[in-house]
Amino acid sequence: MLENIRLSFQGIWSHKMRSFLTMLGIIIGIASIIAIVSTIKGTNEQIKENLIGSGNNTVTVSLYQGEGAYDPEYMGNPAGVPTISDETLASIKEIPDVENASRFVRRQYNSYVFYQSTQLSSCSIYGIDNDYLDTCGFIVKNGRGFVDDDFSSFRKVALLNQSAVSELFGSDDPIGQTLEIMGEPFIVVGVIEQSNTFRPVINSMEDYMNYMGDTSSTVYLPLSAWPILFSFDEPENIIFKASSTDVMSRAGQKVAEILNATIVSPDMSQNMTGTEEDSTDGSSENPNALSYKSTDILERARNLQSLSQSTNQQLIWIASISLLVGGIGVMNIMLVSVTERTQEIGLKKAIGARNSTILGQFLTEAAVLTSLGGLFGIIVGIILAKVISSITSTPTAISIPAIVFSVIFSIVIGVLFGLLPSVKASKLNPIDALRRE
Repeated sequence: MLENIRLSFQGIWSHKMRSFLTMLGIIIGIASIIAIVSTIKGTNEQIKENLIGSGNNTVTVSLYQGEGAYDPEYMGNPAGVPTISDETLASIKEIPDVENASRFVRRQYNSYVFYQSTQLSSCSIYGIDNDYLDTCGFIVKNGRGFVDDDFSSFRKVALLNQSAVSELFGSDDPIGQTLEIMGEPFIVVGVIEQSNTFRPVINSMEDYMNYMGDTSSTVYLPLSAWPILFSFDEPENIIFKASSTDVMSRAGQKVAEILNATIVSPDMSQNMTGTEEDSTDGSSENPNALSYKSTDILERARNLQSLSQSTNQQLIWIASISLLVGGIGVMNIMLVSVTERTQEIGLKKAIGARNSTILGQFLTEAAVLTSLGGLFGIIVGIILAKVISSITSTPTAISIPAIVFSVIFSIVIGVLFGLLPSVKASKLNPIDALRRE
């Protein structure tokens, strides 16, 4: 085998231009496939990152009534839905795919917050527990975060994001200042921000609505102080950090199952209308049934990725045609090689070389030829992917499986298209081969 490989390189080197032109079809085919696959993978990763965020992996599980999110501000506190207990939260944290979890409640897009005569418009107010900042990847930029005494003593303190600070205080230091929230005084103790800076690509109004809550002015209060402003026993939400983006959907379903098990009567129709016919068993068939659902952003990313999957597959098949053309070129040049080396083949067979030896030599030469084409194609494909990315600003991600597949595929092409010339060489009659000029 090693001798066959040595002879193959020797033959390729002795006909450098002819060998390069033979490999050109393989190089173009492999480079095209790698560039296309890298662009597809990069685009899919960009879609996932735009929806999920850069390494955040957080999933929100909230109370829904039918297909719509339940809003206690307008619909009141639902009967049969308890607050999330410490035991339930502990059960959620024990899920293998969950790294951390936190309880929170919120009011969005309101105008309840004032500093002196300045009103905070379109802000969000969150009531959070002591695990929220760590779960969501927040760090304290200025001042301090919440401490245990803030929760146990029902302190009226607040944290702000940078957008709220800029709107209320401008360039002034907000620490120690007093906010008025629904007529109650709250002291600002800290300013927080995301530890991982993430700037999503917003291409539509739907994308804007997804990220508006993350970039708008936000006020965070201790969860224990929430009843001072809003309802008692208000249904809480869960936000948890998954171990990876790939398990977010599965973990979200498990968390929702745990929370749904705590609901005594998920059907609110009786409470809302006073009739019994609409409040039977709270099954999913009832459009008014209450249940916890996870915000399955990962599934939405997969749906977006699948929209272009058929087009991407067609591009790969088109690029594969050049591999077929390259394979035909290999077969053609190997037939020429067999014709040129007829006397060499006859001489080898005359001194005792077997048909299998001749067959192996020419198959090895074809495989080496296409393997070199595959390696050069990989290099060209990676460079081509980078060039496409820089020119069109399209993200790319080099696919290792695509590279491995390309090398193996190029070897297979060499064997398949080199088989006919190799069989022809192995079946030459030594006497006729020696006589041929």
